[in-house]
Amino acid sequence: MKVAVVGATGMVGTIMIKLLEERNFPISELLLVASKKSVGKELPYNGKSIKIIGLEAAVSEKPDIAIFSAGAAISLEWAQKFAEVGTTVIDNSSAWRMDPTKKLVIPEINASQLTKDDKIIANPNCSTIQLVMALAPLHKKYIMKRVVVSTYQSVSGTGVKAVNQLENEIKGIKDEMAYPYPIHKNALPHCDVFEANGYTKEEMKLAREPQKILDDRTFSITATAVRIPTVGGHSESVNVAFRKDFDLNDVRRILHETPGITVQDNPDTNTYPMPIYANGKDDVFVGRIRRDETQENTLNMWIVSDNLRKGAATNAIQIAEYLVAQNLV
Repeated sequence: MKVAVVGATGMVGTIMIKLLEERNFPISELLLVASKKSVGKELPYNGKSIKIIGLEAAVSEKPDIAIFSAGAAISLEWAQKFAEVGTTVIDNSSAWRMDPTKKLVIPEINASQLTKDDKIIANPNCSTIQLVMALAPLHKKYIMKRVVVSTYQSVSGTGVKAVNQLENEIKGIKDEMAYPYPIHKNALPHCDVFEANGYTKEEMKLAREPQKILDDRTFSITATAVRIPTVGGHSESVNVAFRKDFDLNDVRRILHETPGITVQDNPDTNTYPMPIYANGKDDVFVGRIRRDETQENTLNMWIVSDNLRKGAATNAIQIAEYLVAQNLV
């Protein structure tokens, strides 16, 4: 496979390169692609140094797969150019997620929908991925009606500028700010920009993307997304109303048997998911599993995942692995 990583110098791009090496992805040639200011610089891969090239040069190389993590504007401009030369694009931005002609894929859930004709494949939002990983197997058995989710999202979800803001504030240094307010010792109910309905784009992604992934609009989701002063790992408080009743031990068993999920749920030993433990791991962690005692057939859960790995880079690499395994590229 000739593989291109577009946005190779970014926070997610560098993890993608690391994962390609860690997971022994079958690469004959790796193209590292970034903005003009980075062209000519080198990044390590598999004991070698690879020179960064620009987008035009990468298209002319006609890679088999291009994994994008360079923002929606770049994806909208360049994904189609790669597709036109026969490249399969896996895009980590918001550019194509809600496009009805593009698949929105979490491999454990709906990779079987993919065909050779899918030349641009969308990677879901980081918060969506961990949410749907936990909801999908339970929806299959109990049928969701309504989901209420509140997120506690790390600054790395915004990017390196936000990580720098937090680190500078901890040190007492005043510098460039990614957010309209301090994030250290604070919580901002403001992830992405506000839309006309008063919700942020992040909240609307959480409302819309799960319905597309599960190909089901019979359930609804409402969300409040909050930025907190952690560097890595997103957490979610999730309340799910089902059409059928459930047994808590059965819920734990279903989640335990779901590939990609680790159940951490024992109040007696203070065992529950936390970002500090999810950091650097690919699984989605689920705990605090309990019945909502105010409403019938309703479940509470706490879901945590590394937003740069399963929430972005790992999911994209898993899509690529599926494409290779099924001879779709």
